[in-house]
Amino acid sequence: MSSPCHVFKTGKHTVKLISVQQEDSQGSASSPPPKPLLVSAPCEEGEFPVLVFLHGFLLYNSFYTQLLQHISSHGFIVVAPQLYTIAGPDSSEEISDAAKTTDWLINGLVHILPNQVQPNLNKLAIAGHSRGGKVAFALALGYAKTSLTFSALMAFDPVDGMDKGKQTNPPILTYIPHSFELKMAALVIGSGLGGLKKNLFFPPCSPQGVSHQDFFDECKSPACHLVAKDYGHLDILDDETKGIRGKATYCLCAHGKAREPMRSFVGGALVAFMRAYLEGDMDDLWSLWDNPELAIPVAVSIACFQD
Repeated sequence: MSSPCHVFKTGKHTVKLISVQQEDSQGSASSPPPKPLLVSAPCEEGEFPVLVFLHGFLLYNSFYTQLLQHISSHGFIVVAPQLYTIAGPDSSEEISDAAKTTDWLINGLVHILPNQVQPNLNKLAIAGHSRGGKVAFALALGYAKTSLTFSALMAFDPVDGMDKGKQTNPPILTYIPHSFELKMAALVIGSGLGGLKKNLFFPPCSPQGVSHQDFFDECKSPACHLVAKDYGHLDILDDETKGIRGKATYCLCAHGKAREPMRSFVGGALVAFMRAYLEGDMDDLWSLWDNPELAIPVAVSIACFQD
């Protein structure tokens, strides 16, 4: 058995990043994706599970490049659509677009991958960050229909609005314990600093009452909840995020000392969870519960319930 911390380090696969625009044409066998994509895939020959990853509010999918590469280095194809560049409070359209992107994978994904790389869409997961976490939950709950079936749901600091009673449309949280009718395992990861204000001018990036604890409380078994105590809402982004929006990520949310430990933790947790619920290999996931002080690179609290 591998060291319990290996999922938090770069995996064995060489990774290729592929940018796909809506106007791109890949030949008669493929149609352009409904949204621009950043795809991260192993380069070696093989068939790999697929993760659809949804970005946070007003962020670019390119801000997650290092996280996507970490996940792919462990043998996963990650598809990250750019759902919008400007958005209002209503997330209905991006839920629909996330569903359309998922359906596009059936005929479109194989045509943009290296020839020797094959996607296994029978092993499909969805994940999201911040508002993207809310959208991931919405898709898993059937707010928009897809032809494919997800087998794992993962969200980092999902946010359902500004506060309890101030949820954005469509509201996902019901505030009824274990009320989510999910047909898959769920992993919710929270940031310990997400509920804190960075300064007097901006609200918390992950407000209490509409954040990770509330989402986890409505999950049924099997579900897990990890909270990184000393890190913030945007600490999973690349070490350097450029442009006006990229620079804003350093000043909007309370944050830890560095992004790399949180990013490695989240990437490793997603890998362990997908291995457990897409591939049936529970070893890495169990190691997180059995030896957290040895396995996990950041201080965390853990809650988990299983059938």
